[in-house]
Parts: sequence; C-alpha cells; structure tokens
Amino acid sequence: MSQLPPLDLLRQARARYSQGELASLLDVDVRTVRRWEVRENDPPPYLADVIRQRILPLMAVPRTDSPPFTFIDLFAGIGGIRLGFEKHGGRCVFTSEWNGFAQKTYLANFPLDDAHVFAGDITAVDAADVPDHDVLLAGFPCQPFSIAGVSKKNALGRPHGFECTTQGTLFFDVARVIATKRPKAFLLENVKNLLSHDKGNTFRVILQTLRNELGYDIHYKVIDGQHFTPQHRERIIIVGFREKTGFSWDDLQLPANGPRLGSILHPQDGSETVVEPYTIGPLGKINPKYTLTQNLWTYLQAYKEKHSAAGNGFGFGLVDTNSVTRTLSARYHKDGSEILVSQGRGKRPRRLTPRECARLMGYPDDFKIPVSDTQAYRQFGNSVVVPVMREVARIMTPHIQALIEEERDGVVQTLPLFA
Repeated sequence: MSQLPPLDLLRQARARYSQGELASLLDVDVRTVRRWEVRENDPPPYLADVIRQRILPLMAVPRTDSPPFTFIDLFAGIGGIRLGFEKHGGRCVFTSEWNGFAQKTYLANFPLDDAHVFAGDITAVDAADVPDHDVLLAGFPCQPFSIAGVSKKNALGRPHGFECTTQGTLFFDVARVIATKRPKAFLLENVKNLLSHDKGNTFRVILQTLRNELGYDIHYKVIDGQHFTPQHRERIIIVGFREKTGFSWDDLQLPANGPRLGSILHPQDGSETVVEPYTIGPLGKINPKYTLTQNLWTYLQAYKEKHSAAGNGFGFGLVDTNSVTRTLSARYHKDGSEILVSQGRGKRPRRLTPRECARLMGYPDDFKIPVSDTQAYRQFGNSVVVPVMREVARIMTPHIQALIEEERDGVVQTLPLFA
C-alpha cells in the first residue's frame, strides 16, 4: 500500500481530534500542529509513521463481515455517492478527497475501519496502490480537454490512447485507475453541460476512452434530482460494466411528482427539535442571521430590475413552501440569490440553513455538519442528490453481483487490457 504524505495523514487525524488532542498524542506543542496545518512548516517525514502507529489504530473500527461488493470513492466530496451505494450493501475500501474542509465532513460521517484507506490528492497516488475493488465511484470535476496534444508519457505504452487526449485533466486520474485495477463496474457523475462542453468534444473523448480504450460497456443518462427532492438539478450519470450485462435505464423508478420545498424546511412550530445554531428558541424559529440584510435585499432587487429591463433573466429566485427550487450552487454562501425563502409579504427573505441544504440534497438528518456555514454551503452546493445515487445503485447492484459470482465461479476470464 502506498505511503500517504504526513500532511494527508495529519488532516485525516484532524477530522477526529482537536489540535490540542493531537499535540498530546504526538508529544509536540499545540503551536507546532498549528504551523503544520497552515503550511508554515512542513511536517517531518517521521510524522507519518507516528500517526499510523499512535493515532490511526485508535480511529479504526474492526470489520469482520463480508460485503456483497466493495467500492472506492474518488473526488468524494462529502460522501453523497458513497451513501447511495452503502444503502445497497457496498463497502468503501478507499477514499480520495483533496479539500481539507470536505475531508472533515466526510470523516465525521464515515468512521474509518481497518479495511479502508483515505488519501488526499488522487493525482499523487499510484494507481497500483489503490486497493482492489468491484466498483469505482467518481464525481470528477470537468476540466478542459486537450485532444490535439500528444503526451510525453503514455501510461498504457501505446503511441496514442486515452493519456494523450486527457493528460492534465482529472478525468485522466479516473481512467488510469480503471485501466490498472479493472473494476467490474463504475459510476461517474458530472454536470449536464459535460455533454455540450467544447462543442461535444470533451464528452466524445470521455466515451472514446471508456469504450474504445478501456473496453467497458457504457450507459449514460441525464437525471433531474427533482424526482426525489424539491430542487431542479440535472446531472449526467455515466455507468460502465467490464462485461456486457442486462443493465438498462428503463429499470429506474423516478417518482413522477416529487416533493415540494415545505417538506425540507424547518417547521418553526415546536414540532422539530431545536437544531442550533440553525434554529433557536422553544419553537425552533429560524436564526435571524439567515435573513438577508436590508442592504443586500435592496441590491438584489435592483439587480433583478436592471436585468429585467434589459430583457435578461438574471436575478434572485424567490421560493415558498410549494416551490421546486433552482439548482443549489457552491456560491450560495455569497448572497443566497438562487434560492431565497419568502418569509411573508413585506418581510425580507432568508437563505436556507445548512441543515435545509442537506435535506435539499437528500442527506439524512443525522448527517453531521462539522464545518462553518460558508463551507457547508459550498459542500452541499457541490454535492450529488443522494436519492438519485441510491436509485442508480439499486439498478446497478444486481449486475455487479452477477459479475462477481461469474468471476468467482470461473465463468468470466478477465483478460489483460489490450491483450
């Protein structure tokens, strides 16, 4: 197994322990831990061994049961895709997420066990060091693809192939893990605009890579999250299987009439346990800090009027309990303009609370939010709609298990890539 850098291990430990607790466990001054975290000083190489020996064993939860299938979680964010696949019996054996705040939320909700490895930057991980797994999951970021250049180094040893068309993009890191580990299936998630990016060239390269270079049977579909939560959120899901299967998008069960916003809002009538700091008082009223200031509300109204006069559709989105919202974005923390909740005539609207954002994305109420509001808004704005992932996992699981059984029984002989 690859040796993770000391800073990655430190961040992993910090998701569970305070700076003071870590300083005590590591026998260093708390200021030393603080300097490591802000990169004022690089942690010494020996720190990695110390964390592995003294801290990670304390965080591990032994697992002895055998799961129906295993998976890895790349570009994991806060674990939305993972939740969907765990619901159907999968066990995560490897996670990669580079953002320190997202790591904190992820690790607060998914305790480490002795069969799991957590890495920071996937670009720094050798694909051969990724644990064996049945399914690869990745909500990879979309970056511009250069399809004309030829890379200096080709991971597959061919003069032309997926590396020369995707080198320098984060999709390459997904592709090189698939090429090396040959999982039985994968699920990739991205924005709908991936289909039209660069006049369709980006998506063409992705399909060429997955189908022609890696040899997987590919299925893709744009799914709107509003079937499950009160939010219009279209995302493309790309599913691949190493062998031909009977997988079909026709098996999806998408409710025709999804819920409305009132179903995820704090009721503010005392029927919900107070969720501080989001709600306060005996009735669980919304904390006033989520109501827009007069200056911001005045600005947003003027901005909308200006663009309306020019014939543009720019402006805020005012919603009520019967609404389906616009897409929650990672910039929601700035002004909340895409989803402003009406508080009645003559009253200034408010932002959703982070807990309401979690519900809007389909996260359960026991999902922990250990970060600031700003970071929480960013994380949920970048997340997947969990029930969508759960439904796709449901129709994938029988085919994943069939491939596992066939391989175990010797029916399928896995051939080396480009044999």
